[in-house]
Amino acid sequence: MTTRRGFLASLLAASTVPKLGWAAAGDPAFLAAARDADGSFALYGVGADGADRFRIPLPARGHAGAVHPTEPLAVAFARRPGTFAVVLDCVTGQTLARLDSPEGRHFMGHGSFSPDGALLYTAENDFVTTRGKIGLWSRSDGWRRIGELESHGIGPHDVQFLPGGQVMAVANGGIETNPAKGREKLNLPVMRPNLSYLSLTGELLEQVELPTEWHRNSIRHLAIGPDGMVAFAMQWEDEPETAPPLLGLHRRGAEPVLADAGEAEHRLMKGYVGSVAISRDGAQVAVSCPRGGRVVVFDTAGNLLHVIPRADVCGLAPMGAGFVLTDGVGGLLQLEAGRLTPLGARARAWDNHAVALRG
Repeated sequence: MTTRRGFLASLLAASTVPKLGWAAAGDPAFLAAARDADGSFALYGVGADGADRFRIPLPARGHAGAVHPTEPLAVAFARRPGTFAVVLDCVTGQTLARLDSPEGRHFMGHGSFSPDGALLYTAENDFVTTRGKIGLWSRSDGWRRIGELESHGIGPHDVQFLPGGQVMAVANGGIETNPAKGREKLNLPVMRPNLSYLSLTGELLEQVELPTEWHRNSIRHLAIGPDGMVAFAMQWEDEPETAPPLLGLHRRGAEPVLADAGEAEHRLMKGYVGSVAISRDGAQVAVSCPRGGRVVVFDTAGNLLHVIPRADVCGLAPMGAGFVLTDGVGGLLQLEAGRLTPLGARARAWDNHAVALRG
């Protein structure tokens, strides 16, 4: 674990380096990985108008990314279970560093910068002990790994910071995996997902578990509202005939709320949420269901607002007064007040996630 003295030194070193803002990379509204028509892979920066701002080649299929809060830097993660991530300069397209997971670990496809941008936090699986880890990587030390924290669960998939930057939320999916067995899920009968809140030093501040009947509802993806509300999206790992709620809403110190779209809609969601996002004003929460071919929008009390049919939709991020959507056939759309507006189509297959720039 990094020391306080070392952390302060890293901040001082970083402050002496001239910095470019995201405007230098064309002011993208969000970043997303894609497979191009020729079979190559790339990370794209896309503006609010739907136009490409940049394209940076990736060595393999990407999943999600982490964007630096103020500078045009991004980290693209390999698809789970992946063992590498690349740090990219989004102005020059240069790969600044390759991060390799330690022996016995693999990345889970997600990570997050600390609000000051000094450290990168990565969700990782220790497949030897089956314990979840959060890796810490220091920018000022040349993206060196400087420590790790316990995730307080199995299979941490996503990690995000709450407003104020002193608490992180971790989606412990509860699923044991091992790269030697590909994407096989090894412990479904006994899985126990949780949502954990950690201090910067890894202290467990609060933990939320699901009711026993939903213990196979893997908590996968997170979105954080401006008031600190956490939306957590789930994927059902049991009989498809069962139709559990797939979105949870939680505020620290309170009981979680499972958003209720009604049994018929839950069945049409087909047990799978690909992405979750909270609108900039904090009033709406959207989930994408690529297997069910729909986007479902709730208010922050968990009440159903809109259902928008769209085949193979998965990428989802806040943009403007609503959301931006991406799909597997190159579609790019804006969603506001339950209505879709096309932003254009591309000759590419967008991957699972769209990552908004903060703001």
